[in-house]
Amino acid sequence: MSQEVKLNDSIKVHYTGKIESGEVFDSSLERDPLAFKVGEGTLLKGFENAVIGMKINDNKEIKIPSAEGYGAIREDLIAKVDKKNLSQEIEPAVGMELMSKYPDGTDVVVRIVEVSEGEVTVDANHPLAGRDLTFDITLVGIEN
Repeated sequence: MSQEVKLNDSIKVHYTGKIESGEVFDSSLERDPLAFKVGEGTLLKGFENAVIGMKINDNKEIKIPSAEGYGAIREDLIAKVDKKNLSQEIEPAVGMELMSKYPDGTDVVVRIVEVSEGEVTVDANHPLAGRDLTFDITLVGIEN
């Protein structure tokens, strides 16, 4: 009988992650498989729960709604910033990532989502916030 994945196993999986449109946002197929310990909480909970009970070479497709993934888009994490507050060396463009700080001093990566004459709009939400995700997972290794 084949070994099944259980809590605290160290495993390796290949995966492909897609958003609602079917567009792939990440995949391990062109690189080494993803290695992690089940139950450590390093990955999305739905992803970790999905591998429990899988056997070597099993394939599974799982859907993770945004609420269980990276959460809803939070409007309080979107802000307009005067261009004068940006470094002079920066030519702001949509999609550019910048390092910023929360009021408590914690570093945060923000993405520029809009550029106008005198200001830029930045978004500190995770890029996959508000998205329902689908993962195709193949178990390729188990170590106890």
